[in-house]
Amino acid sequence: MGVRLGSGVMDVLINVFVGLHIIGIASLLGGFLTQMKAMGEGTARFTPAMLHGALTMLVTGVALVGLNQADDHAVNNVKIAVKMAVLIVILALVYVKRDEESIDKSMFGAVGALTTTNVFIAVLWT
Repeated sequence: MGVRLGSGVMDVLINVFVGLHIIGIASLLGGFLTQMKAMGEGTARFTPAMLHGALTMLVTGVALVGLNQADDHAVNNVKIAVKMAVLIVILALVYVKRDEESIDKSMFGAVGALTTTNVFIAVLWT
Protein backbone atom coordinates (compact mmCIF):
# COMPACT_ATOMS: atom_id res chain seq x y z
CA MET A 1 0.00 0.00 0.00
CA GLY A 2 1.74 3.13 -1.24
CA VAL A 3 0.81 6.69 -0.53
CA ARG A 4 -1.07 8.13 -3.50
CA LEU A 5 -0.84 11.86 -4.13
CA GLY A 6 -3.93 13.70 -5.30
CA SER A 7 -4.22 14.10 -9.06
CA GLY A 8 -3.74 17.87 -8.86
CA VAL A 9 -0.59 17.54 -6.78
CA MET A 10 0.80 14.89 -9.13
CA ASP A 11 0.06 17.08 -12.17
CA VAL A 12 1.96 19.98 -10.59
CA LEU A 13 4.87 17.69 -9.71
CA ILE A 14 5.02 16.29 -13.24
CA ASN A 15 4.91 19.80 -14.71
CA VAL A 16 7.73 20.95 -12.40
CA PHE A 17 9.89 18.08 -13.65
CA VAL A 18 8.97 18.86 -17.28
CA GLY A 19 10.13 22.43 -16.66
CA LEU A 20 13.40 21.22 -15.13
CA HIS A 21 13.86 18.82 -18.06
CA ILE A 22 13.46 21.74 -20.50
CA ILE A 23 16.00 23.77 -18.50
CA GLY A 24 18.44 20.85 -18.89
CA ILE A 25 17.86 20.79 -22.65
CA ALA A 26 18.33 24.56 -22.81
CA SER A 27 21.62 24.31 -20.94
CA LEU A 28 22.98 21.54 -23.16
CA LEU A 29 21.78 22.94 -26.47
CA GLY A 30 22.52 26.54 -25.46
CA GLY A 31 26.11 25.57 -24.63
CA PHE A 32 26.41 24.07 -28.09
CA LEU A 33 24.77 26.95 -29.96
CA THR A 34 26.84 29.65 -28.24
CA GLN A 35 29.99 27.94 -29.54
CA MET A 36 29.08 27.54 -33.20
CA LYS A 37 31.71 30.11 -34.23
CA ALA A 38 34.31 28.46 -32.00
CA MET A 39 33.40 25.09 -33.52
CA GLY A 40 34.14 26.49 -36.97
CA GLU A 41 37.50 27.70 -35.69
CA GLY A 42 38.25 24.37 -33.99
CA THR A 43 38.30 25.87 -30.49
CA ALA A 44 34.91 24.75 -29.11
CA ARG A 45 34.85 22.90 -25.82
CA PHE A 46 32.30 21.14 -23.67
CA THR A 47 31.33 23.54 -20.90
CA PRO A 48 30.20 22.63 -17.38
CA ALA A 49 26.73 23.92 -18.33
CA MET A 50 26.55 21.31 -21.10
CA LEU A 51 27.49 18.49 -18.72
CA HIS A 52 25.08 19.72 -16.05
CA GLY A 53 22.33 20.11 -18.64
CA ALA A 54 22.78 16.52 -19.82
CA LEU A 55 22.78 15.23 -16.24
CA THR A 56 19.66 17.30 -15.48
CA MET A 57 17.94 15.79 -18.51
CA LEU A 58 18.84 12.27 -17.34
CA VAL A 59 17.67 12.72 -13.75
CA THR A 60 14.47 14.58 -14.62
CA GLY A 61 13.69 12.20 -17.49
CA VAL A 62 13.92 9.18 -15.20
CA ALA A 63 11.81 11.00 -12.60
CA LEU A 64 9.20 11.86 -15.24
CA VAL A 65 8.86 8.24 -16.30
CA GLY A 66 8.38 7.19 -12.69
CA LEU A 67 5.91 9.96 -11.91
CA ASN A 68 3.86 9.28 -15.03
CA GLN A 69 3.75 5.55 -14.31
CA ALA A 70 2.79 6.23 -10.69
CA ASP A 71 -0.06 8.43 -11.95
CA ASP A 72 -1.25 5.66 -14.30
CA HIS A 73 -0.32 7.58 -17.46
CA ALA A 74 0.72 5.53 -20.48
CA VAL A 75 4.48 5.62 -21.08
CA ASN A 76 5.92 4.71 -24.49
CA ASN A 77 8.82 2.56 -23.32
CA VAL A 78 10.37 2.26 -26.78
CA LYS A 79 10.44 6.05 -27.20
CA ILE A 80 11.89 6.48 -23.71
CA ALA A 81 14.55 3.83 -24.41
CA VAL A 82 15.59 5.55 -27.66
CA LYS A 83 15.73 8.95 -25.95
CA MET A 84 17.75 7.52 -23.07
CA ALA A 85 20.20 5.78 -25.42
CA VAL A 86 20.77 9.03 -27.33
CA LEU A 87 21.21 10.93 -24.06
CA ILE A 88 23.68 8.35 -22.70
CA VAL A 89 25.83 8.80 -25.84
CA ILE A 90 25.68 12.60 -25.41
CA LEU A 91 26.52 12.34 -21.73
CA ALA A 92 29.42 9.96 -22.37
CA LEU A 93 30.94 12.23 -25.02
CA VAL A 94 30.59 15.37 -22.91
CA TYR A 95 31.81 13.70 -19.71
CA VAL A 96 34.87 12.04 -21.23
CA LYS A 97 35.98 15.19 -23.06
CA ARG A 98 34.87 17.76 -20.44
CA ASP A 99 38.44 18.82 -19.54
CA GLU A 100 39.76 19.06 -23.11
CA GLU A 101 40.83 22.54 -24.23
CA SER A 102 39.18 22.02 -27.60
CA ILE A 103 36.95 19.36 -29.09
CA ASP A 104 37.14 17.94 -32.58
CA LYS A 105 34.55 19.63 -34.84
CA SER A 106 32.87 16.35 -35.73
CA MET A 107 32.51 15.26 -32.10
CA PHE A 108 31.23 18.67 -31.02
CA GLY A 109 28.82 18.74 -33.96
CA ALA A 110 27.64 15.22 -33.10
CA VAL A 111 26.63 16.35 -29.61
CA GLY A 112 24.61 19.22 -31.10
CA ALA A 113 23.00 16.94 -33.68
CA LEU A 114 22.16 14.25 -31.10
CA THR A 115 20.70 16.83 -28.73
CA THR A 116 18.54 18.27 -31.51
CA THR A 117 17.51 14.74 -32.48
CA ASN A 118 16.41 14.06 -28.90
CA VAL A 119 14.28 17.21 -28.91
CA PHE A 120 12.55 16.14 -32.12
CA ILE A 121 12.03 12.59 -30.84
CA ALA A 122 10.34 14.06 -27.77
CA VAL A 123 8.10 16.37 -29.80
CA LEU A 124 7.29 14.36 -32.92
CA TRP A 125 7.15 10.73 -31.73
CA THR A 126 3.58 10.24 -30.58
